Amino acid sequence: MNYKLLSATLLVGSFMFTSCSDINEPTPLTQQQSISTQTANKIKALGFNPDNASRIAEGYLVEKDVILTDADLAKGALIFDKTAPKEEQYRTTQLVTGLPRVIKVKVATTLSTLFVQATDEMITRYNSLGLLITFQRITSGTANINITKDETLPSGVLGSGGFPTSSGNPYSTIKMKPSTFGSAPSLGFVATVLTHEVGHCIGFRHTDYMARVCGGGNEGSAGIGAILIPGTPSTIDKASFMISCAGGNIPFSAYDKIALDALY
Repeated sequence: MNYKLLSATLLVGSFMFTSCSDINEPTPLTQQQSISTQTANKIKALGFNPDNASRIAEGYLVEKDVILTDADLAKGALIFDKTAPKEEQYRTTQLVTGLPRVIKVKVATTLSTLFVQATDEMITRYNSLGLLITFQRITSGTANINITKDETLPSGVLGSGGFPTSSGNPYSTIKMKPSTFGSAPSLGFVATVLTHEVGHCIGFRHTDYMARVCGGGNEGSAGIGAILIPGTPSTIDKASFMISCAGGNIPFSAYDKIALDALY
């Protein structure tokens, strides 16, 4: 989905598919805070599952990998473009605009060299598709997307990101939790997680939103549903980089490329 918020995360568990400059880190909360029934209803109205949602510094963390801000909840409902092409993962009308456009990405110095290399691989994956949106890693100046380290993310979460803003900019921060990756993650796996989070930042929701393969049920579609891009399946594309769970290196599937080409 697309909104001015955030996040996507991948979970590590028994279910797996075989398949620099300083950055100001966001202020973490020492512990997650529970939410009220009123807030849960607002989250549900946006088409998200409020179960296990929690209060964080930026707003609310829902579905383990999506960040909703207070401004998002105040809208009462997300607006969908019923005529725009969409894949199994659906989006709101808020996409990155001003195309063609180069999105500048910066990796925090608190992250290891592996995350820098994985960022470069993520950029290569997107830029190889010939889209109207491309990516460039910078080490100084102002970035459009800052990749940061945040060990306060919930247990099992690899990373989180958000959705594009109402002004057409990508979500500005991707948080990564290195400890969840283990002691020696592969470059391809870390690059896949980053590619997934960037996917959220430019407007994609999970391919399996209607029945998450790692549990959690139906994330909801705000009463609108999903309109398929011609040539993509109506069933879950388990080869997609936007699947909600992953345990390895997952390149773009054929349907991912169709979806990305349709939007950008």
